[in-house]
Amino acid sequence: MNKKTLTNSETLTIGLMLFALFLGAGNLIFPPYLGQLAGEQLLPAIIGFLLTGVGLPLLGILAIAKAGGDLQSIAGRVHPVFGIVFTMIVYLAIGPFFGIPRTATVAFEIGTAPFLSADMASSFWSLFLFTMIFFAITVLFALNPTKLVDRIGKILTPILIVVIGFLAVKSFLTPMGPIGAPVGNYDTEAFFESFLQGYLTMDAIAALVFGIVIIQSIRSKGVEDKNTILKTTAYAGFIAAAGLSLVYISLSYIGATSVEAIGMQENGGEVIALASRVLYGEIGGIILAAAITFACLTTSIGLVSATSQFFNKIFPQLPYVVYVFIFAGFSTLIANVGLTQLIAISLPVLLAIYPLAIVLVILSFFDYSFYRKSYVYIIPLVLTGIVSVFDALKSSGLEFDAVTQIFSYLPFYEQGIGWLIPAIAGTLAGVIIARTTHKK
Repeated sequence: MNKKTLTNSETLTIGLMLFALFLGAGNLIFPPYLGQLAGEQLLPAIIGFLLTGVGLPLLGILAIAKAGGDLQSIAGRVHPVFGIVFTMIVYLAIGPFFGIPRTATVAFEIGTAPFLSADMASSFWSLFLFTMIFFAITVLFALNPTKLVDRIGKILTPILIVVIGFLAVKSFLTPMGPIGAPVGNYDTEAFFESFLQGYLTMDAIAALVFGIVIIQSIRSKGVEDKNTILKTTAYAGFIAAAGLSLVYISLSYIGATSVEAIGMQENGGEVIALASRVLYGEIGGIILAAAITFACLTTSIGLVSATSQFFNKIFPQLPYVVYVFIFAGFSTLIANVGLTQLIAISLPVLLAIYPLAIVLVILSFFDYSFYRKSYVYIIPLVLTGIVSVFDALKSSGLEFDAVTQIFSYLPFYEQGIGWLIPAIAGTLAGVIIARTTHKK
């Protein structure tokens, strides 16, 4: 009996769907700002950003495909309680705490603020009114999921790609100005600084949620063989990774060449909005504003729906409809802190959970070699968590001098990845224990 496989066209379609899932608010705002800050250090900066912004999401997708399940099934290998709690934290991070509110703030910064007067754009009431309308529409579609949202996404994502492509080509052919000098830490630590900035896209943890969507899409076409699913997911992942890389490189170059024309901005939303006007005039700003606003709206609808479905599964006492209103309402409140402040608030949380997600994903690839012993997961995760939590506290302004002095002896601690060596050491210790005590 022949195993069902997908055609190249079907695989390409799934790859583009995965690319569309990832191409959200964070993907559009961080590369342009990184470009402004990195300046002449753009090359090492973009390499660092691609590692966490593209490489880690790809690993996450492959990890879910290899496991044949979802994030909770992988995290549950540590302990069932950890599986539920960690998955909840991930959904809350990419959902109502940061991911969903960011869709509204990016839509406002790029799609509305550039067309308002300076006073109106900075007014609390302008953002508040916009977010109220934005999330009212989100609720309307999340309560009644239809193919309309999918169709909008399939239409708007290609349009958005074309718009970004035109901006990139114009910026390469007729740059807005020369690439400027690097700013702050980017002068000496461009690679590590952008490596951490890649966390802010939240794509690595989003991949742990999107993975099951891709698997279900492949299975819906009649594919059941695990190896075929893994292989198809890998092809789709590489297609999405290639698309994201091109978008990131293009947007970061636009940012790097924009300083002379538009000056240093507070966030990437402002950079890309102003740059589009410089490159293509008023019509460029309008087209970009419309495409990004609707793209952010569809992302918001998808995240509200996915988060509500997950929590309805874990806590079925409340119906799906109630969760939709709770998460949309909470996201409205969070969104009104503004894009720049939202990014600043999200960084400490991501510094805490990203390293844990990285270690969890990597261990899942070779856990057969240590017989899937839970303590081999626990040891490196605990060591990683100790360092990453203190990194998060330090980033939020709560620094403990005694702890910082001890951690300063860790390699790469000053660069923000001091958890790396403890994670490796903990993994090696756990594997050695598992292999020497395993009864054959």
